Amino acid sequence: MTDTASPVEVPTARAVLEHVVDSLVDDREAVRIDVEEGRSLPRLTVRVGPADMGRVIGKRGRVAHAIRTVVRAAAARDGSDVEVEFED
Repeated sequence: MTDTASPVEVPTARAVLEHVVDSLVDDREAVRIDVEEGRSLPRLTVRVGPADMGRVIGKRGRVAHAIRTVVRAAAARDGSDVEVEFED
């Protein structure tokens, strides 16, 4: 996994996101999480292999919504709020 250099510090949120996504996908080597400054909040961008995208999004986006909720709760420990985006 790689991380872009960024002044944004949300280590707990990133670690939780990494753990959750790694546990959902088959190809852990294809997982990439980038941390960057968003418009108003830090943005965590998740990229997974094409075969695993459906697992991470879930039916009607329910898994993605749950991931966002858990990661936002973890970000509170970092004293921040975050956006979580999933990209193809």
